[in-house]
Amino acid sequence: MRKILVFGMNDNPGGMESFIMSYYRRINRQRIQFDFLTNCPTIAYEDEIEQLGGRVFKICARSRNYRRYRQQLTAFFEAHAADYSAVWLNTCSLANIDYLKMAKRYGIPRRIIHSHNAQNMDSPLRGVLHLLNKGSVRRYATDFWACTRAAGAFFYSPALLAHPRYREIPNAIDTAAYTFDPAVREQVRRQLQGEDKLVVGHVGRLHFQKNQTFLLEIFKEIYARRPDARLWLVGQGEDEDKLRRRTEELGLTAAVRFLGVRQDVSALMQGMDVFVFPSLFEGLGIVLIEAQAAGLGCVTSSAVPADARVTDLITYLPLDAAPAVWAQAALEGATAQRTDRRAEIAAAGYDINTQVSALERLLEESV
Repeated sequence: MRKILVFGMNDNPGGMESFIMSYYRRINRQRIQFDFLTNCPTIAYEDEIEQLGGRVFKICARSRNYRRYRQQLTAFFEAHAADYSAVWLNTCSLANIDYLKMAKRYGIPRRIIHSHNAQNMDSPLRGVLHLLNKGSVRRYATDFWACTRAAGAFFYSPALLAHPRYREIPNAIDTAAYTFDPAVREQVRRQLQGEDKLVVGHVGRLHFQKNQTFLLEIFKEIYARRPDARLWLVGQGEDEDKLRRRTEELGLTAAVRFLGVRQDVSALMQGMDVFVFPSLFEGLGIVLIEAQAAGLGCVTSSAVPADARVTDLITYLPLDAAPAVWAQAALEGATAQRTDRRAEIAAAGYDINTQVSALERLLEESV
């Protein structure tokens, strides 16, 4: 059995966590087993990971106590490096590649870096660290992966984009879980008091990258035209208090639901009428794949890679378009016919059932 050490799971079940778990649930665990290294006190899906046979190792975060972080990181690799044939670093930034450096120092032969974003989403300092490490990452990694070409270009030089071990790995989903089901739709809308409403949906970390402040401006325009409209915001994050205050300032408190972290996103998408996603940047935007699988009309920013458009359900708009323009597109998107889109999603390479075997083959390769 090949044992893979995975880094990239945090406490918030976002797109990267969803991606990793989609593959981990279906991978042949008689041949490949994942363990997880994290600097969070707890991670999303931790109980499920342990039920599937994975171990979760926890160390101090570098930002919390650098000395303790280095001690615990070194102690971990000294004790466990020999157990693993590969380390797989899933991340949105190259600001910290210590895990790759330690894996090389302690003799882990396969060292995979995997880009999940296309722009700096952190502090200016981390942006500088990212650029510095972009120039040196090839000294430590053996494999260079990305969710899209745009995400690859953010992490890698042109030479690495042409490297024989560069790969683009689809953020595949379980299309069957998202396929439109009228019975699920009725149940969810009843539970969330949305039976006779126009439900605008959004799933994402409450963070500046996802641009929910602009989303509220868009929804204000929708609400002015459709007083029966409701906005379901699914996710949590550091911007939640700011967004709640802005909701109140706009007079939208009664129409906006902050639903927090949910384990039933596929069901919630059944209950939505349109999906609005005005991100400032994305590596891919996996929730857009999920929304299309649910048959939802989607309105997203032109900053989102074109890779996300796998059906005719997506409308791209520039971020400088007025909220009223976005609102009109959302109202038009809400008229999309809800049909089974599984064949289209699979044809574009985003069906997990066809992609998991490809990932198995990659993880079983030798350096």
